[in-house]
Amino acid sequence: MREVEFLRRAIAQGQGSAEADLVLKGGRFLDLVTGDLVASDIAICGDRIVGTFGAYRGAREIDVAGRIVVPGFIDTHFHVESSLMPPQEFERCVLPHGVTTGICDPHEMANVLGTEAFAWFLAASETLAMDLRVQLSSCVPATDHLETSGARIDAQDLLAFAGHPKVIGLAEFMNFPGVLAGDPGVLAKLAAFQGRHIDGHAPLLRGKGLNGYIAAGIRTEHEATTPEEALEKLSKGLTVLIREGSVCKDLHALAPILTEQTTPFLAFCTDDRNPLDIAEEGHLDFVIRTAIALGVPPLAAYRAASWSAARAFGLHDRGLVAPGQRADLVVLDDLAGCTVSQVFSAGRPVDAALFDARPPIDPIGRGSVRARRVAAADFAAPGSGPSTPVIGVVPGKIITLRHDLTLPYSGGERRIDLDQDVIKVAVVERHGRTPPAARGIGVAFVKGFGLKRGAIASSVGHDSHNITVVGADDGDMAVAVNRLGEIEGGFVVVEGGRVLAEIALPIAGLMSLMPFDGIRSALVTLRAAARSLGVVLQEPFLQVAFLPLPVIPHLKITDRGLVDVDRFALIDP
Repeated sequence: MREVEFLRRAIAQGQGSAEADLVLKGGRFLDLVTGDLVASDIAICGDRIVGTFGAYRGAREIDVAGRIVVPGFIDTHFHVESSLMPPQEFERCVLPHGVTTGICDPHEMANVLGTEAFAWFLAASETLAMDLRVQLSSCVPATDHLETSGARIDAQDLLAFAGHPKVIGLAEFMNFPGVLAGDPGVLAKLAAFQGRHIDGHAPLLRGKGLNGYIAAGIRTEHEATTPEEALEKLSKGLTVLIREGSVCKDLHALAPILTEQTTPFLAFCTDDRNPLDIAEEGHLDFVIRTAIALGVPPLAAYRAASWSAARAFGLHDRGLVAPGQRADLVVLDDLAGCTVSQVFSAGRPVDAALFDARPPIDPIGRGSVRARRVAAADFAAPGSGPSTPVIGVVPGKIITLRHDLTLPYSGGERRIDLDQDVIKVAVVERHGRTPPAARGIGVAFVKGFGLKRGAIASSVGHDSHNITVVGADDGDMAVAVNRLGEIEGGFVVVEGGRVLAEIALPIAGLMSLMPFDGIRSALVTLRAAARSLGVVLQEPFLQVAFLPLPVIPHLKITDRGLVDVDRFALIDP
C-alpha cells in the first residue's frame, strides 16, 4: 500500500495538482538528449524527479538561480579500499563531489578475508546515502599458482550473494588467460553469471583473443590505454570505462575518442584513487572538468558520467534530469569547470546531518597481518650471474616494463645499482599461510623509483595484499616490514633503521580507522618522507602496491618470486 500511495503522490505532484515535496527553482538543467540548457523548475517527490519543463510549487523550495543542474555522477568501477577509508568515510568524501552512485568491487578485502568482505560491504551499503552497488569479486585469488592469497572464492561462494539487491553481477575478470584457456574454475564462475553483468579486465588483449574473451559474456572493460585498443573493444561490443585514478591515468590518451557520437558506449571510472587526490583535485568532477579541458564536448562528458554509465550497468532509473528518474542531482556553478555547489542524493540534500544519521558499521579484519618477522639476510638476492630481469616502473601506469640488466655481483649475490636507478623489491607473505619450512619471500629488482637510501613498505599489494617493500638497504627493508606487522598493516618509510613516517591500516591491512583529515595529513607526511629518500614518483605508495599484481604485463613480483606475466609463469632466479 505504501508503494501505491507513493505513486499517487508522485503522479499528482508531477502534473502539478499537488505541491511537490521539494522544488529546485530558477535554474537550468542540462538535457542529455539534446544538449540544451533548459530553464525549468525541477520537482521532486520523495526520491524521484516528477516534474521538469515548467514551474512548480513545493513544500520546500531551493533557489538555484544562475546555476546548472546535471544528473548525479556514476563511478562505474572502483575499489573503496584504495581510498584507505571504510565505506562510510569514503562516502563522506566523494558524495559532495557529485558521486551519487558507485559500483565497487571489494576484491582487495576479499583477497584477505574471503566472502566476509562481501557481507561487510553489503551491510555498509545499506547504511549509505549514496547508492553503493557491489560487483562480486571474480578472481580471488587473481592467480592460483603465482602467489599466496588470504582467501579463495569459488562459483558457489559467489552465488550465495548474487540475489542481494545491491549486487549487480560479477566484477572484473582479471584472469583473462584462464578464460581463453577454458580453465574449469573460471568457466564455472562465468557460467553462473551468464545473463547478468560481467565486468572485464583484459589489458592489451586484441584480435581473436579479445573475441574469445568477449564471447564469455564480458560487457565492460576499463584497461584500454590507447585509442586503438579502446576503439577495437568498442567496435566489438564492449562499453569502455575510461579510467582516471591515482596511478592509472588513461583520460588524456582516450579523450579524443569521447565524442557525442561515441558517448553512449563510454563511461568513466576511477578504479583506485587515493585520499590526497580526492582532497586536492576532486573525484569524478575532476575527471569531467579535465575531459572538457582536453576538448571533449560537455554533452559527451556529462553523458559518460551519468546516462551512459547507468545504461551500461542496467540502472535504468537514473542518468537524466527527467520525470521518473531517481533524484540524484548535482548543482553546478559552472558547466565547463564542473564546479559543484550542491548535491542531492535520492532527493535528499547532502549535508552533515545526512551523514550523521547513518548507523555505525564495526570494522573487520583486525589482526590480519600475520607476516613472520624478517631480518636483513632475508632480502639477499642470490643468482648465477650478474644479469637479471628488472621490473621497470612506468609513472602513471600499472603496466611495467622488463629490463634485462647487468648488476653488481659478488659472493653469488646480485646487488643494487643506484647509478642505474635499480633497487631491491621484495614481497613477504602476510596471511600466515606459508609452511614453516618455506621461504615465503620473493626478492628481485626494480627501476624507476629514484630512491637512494632507506626503504618503503606497504601492506596494500594488489591483489593478494602481501607486504611489498622497496629499498636501497636490506636492514631498512627488514625494519619496514616488521613495523607493518606491529601496526596491523599500512605504509611505512624507513631510513637508517628509524621510522620516518607511517600510517596504520588495521582494517584488513587496507583501511584506516582515522577520519579523512587524519589520513590526508599522514599521507602528506609519508610523501615528504619518501621524497627525502630521493623518490621521484608522484604517487610512490600506489606504485609499490601494484608491483605484485601478476595479471598486468609485463614483469611483476609475488611472494613466490619474479613473474613473467606474458608467459604467466615464474622466472627462475
